[in-house]
Amino acid sequence: QVQLVESGGGLVQAGGSLRLSCVTSGSIFSFAVMGWYRQAPGKRREWVARITSGRSTNYADSVKGRFTISRDNAKNTVYLQMNSLKPEDAGVYYCNAADVALGLDAWGRGTLVTVSS
Repeated sequence: QVQLVESGGGLVQAGGSLRLSCVTSGSIFSFAVMGWYRQAPGKRREWVARITSGRSTNYADSVKGRFTISRDNAKNTVYLQMNSLKPEDAGVYYCNAADVALGLDAWGRGTLVTVSS
């Protein structure tokens, strides 16, 4: 069973930066598409960014140019560097590992990001 553990959340002032990390268990990491999602209070979970096994990346329009997703296959870890944070970026950030061929769709428990204005 794949386990994902996020870390790096916290309180930051608007305009500041945070780097989130997500460590995965298991050897499937190198094959999986890794993604970050977020959920603000009272809102639906939304997709933020994804990175494929070949390191192709995609971003939601709301974070494009400010957030960077990366992965280190040797460490089974995916990162989300968040710069120029805005209050609307606040929420619980979740890591996801997906692989259609393997039937994989695993989630972490999330890490809380708070952005003060």
